[in-house]
Amino acid sequence: MTLEIQFKLKENPAYLKYLRSHSYWYKYLNRNPNLLKEFILEVKREYKLTKTDKLMRTLETIEMMEKVMNTLK
Repeated sequence: MTLEIQFKLKENPAYLKYLRSHSYWYKYLNRNPNLLKEFILEVKREYKLTKTDKLMRTLETIEMMEKVMNTLK
């Protein structure tokens, strides 16, 4: 694994957590460093860090606040 990839993995605790629980990625990243983008996408999907997931959480929060406001009326 290149030093650049190691630094990127250590910068983000979510990457390290995912890498430790899915250790097969060590092998993939050692053999082909170009798979880093796929690794990052998989981590984001697993921990729901994509833009659509963030948007859905925001909408759910807004809906919940709306329901609270309606019950207080």
